[in-house]
Amino acid sequence: MNEFLSFRKMITPIFIQVIFWIAVAVSIIAAIGVMFQGGVAILAGLVFLVIGPFMARIYCELLIILFRIYDELVAIRTGTPPAGQGFPVMPPAAPMPGYVPPAPMPPPAAH
Repeated sequence: MNEFLSFRKMITPIFIQVIFWIAVAVSIIAAIGVMFQGGVAILAGLVFLVIGPFMARIYCELLIILFRIYDELVAIRTGTPPAGQGFPVMPPAAPMPGYVPPAPMPPPAAH
């Protein structure tokens, strides 16, 4: 409950999925409505029937990407793998034997 109240646990990704299915239903109903107008509108309705759900999917995926980026940043900060899909978080590798770091740059001369 504390994570919910402090906004550490995101609930919006669940709502994005619901928004996607509502957008698909609305675009299908609108496409069918356009097709009933007859004439060239039948072709426009068919195009909208394909493009509408596709565009809703792209929009929702762009929203989900923001939350995935957040999950990856939290994983990098804490050193733990993200809850869902993601890249493995690896600790920094030890320097190779015999590696000599470059000498530090001298400070700039004062004028």
